[in-house]
Amino acid sequence: MSQNQVTAPAISTVAARLLKFSPSAWLKSWLLYLGIQTHVGTTTQPEMKPLHNICEYLHALHIYTDEARRGEVRTVSAHHFCSHVRKDLRQCLIYDSCKPDARLIGVEFMIPKEKYEQLDPEEQKYWHSHEFEVKSGMLVLPYPESHRHRKDAWDELETKAMEEVVGLYGKLYHFWEVDKGHDLPLGPPKLMGSLTGWEQLNVDKAMAPRNQEQGIDQAKKRELREHIPLPGIPPNADNWWKDAQLNRRGLYAA
Repeated sequence: MSQNQVTAPAISTVAARLLKFSPSAWLKSWLLYLGIQTHVGTTTQPEMKPLHNICEYLHALHIYTDEARRGEVRTVSAHHFCSHVRKDLRQCLIYDSCKPDARLIGVEFMIPKEKYEQLDPEEQKYWHSHEFEVKSGMLVLPYPESHRHRKDAWDELETKAMEEVVGLYGKLYHFWEVDKGHDLPLGPPKLMGSLTGWEQLNVDKAMAPRNQEQGIDQAKKRELREHIPLPGIPPNADNWWKDAQLNRRGLYAA
């Protein structure tokens, strides 16, 4: 067997180490196994250990906070490859696609609401919520090849995962403005955030190309997630949108 081949026992060993932090071990086990096998294509080389922990692949749109503060919407497609460092910390590498030549455009850290509320009030202003991403059906765990014809089973796993993600807060920077056509990452990093309401963007229309390409029924995703309670967003999160609303800028001018 080559170095790049991963056996089920190897996956189980990695999972056992990782999942001691998770309250839903059975879910993370499946996500780890299926995600690595079909999306991440992990390697077993010892020197690549940080990459062994990548166990989730998510997709959504990110927004530029400078524009959001002006009441403007500028989005970019974001493919997240995430590892669960501990129970209260996830870290994600952000790429512009899931192809072999994908460009690394950013990094996101995610923490639960309880951890977020312990942060200094000024620090809290750098973080964004995930409630709308989850409830709108925009944030997804794309179907792996193993579930292209068993979508209901994957949707069930995904919905369980979203029950956790809905209460997470993210601190997110992009280094590469690929939506501007830049050939390289230029200038300083950009603080990014999430969409928080339907008035900001027609999400169904924006995600239609992705949904068609990947066979995603976004309306069904919303239905499956209707039961997920909203934890409530603290006042300092999504600060850019709230600033635009308060000062009636851009789309909030009326």
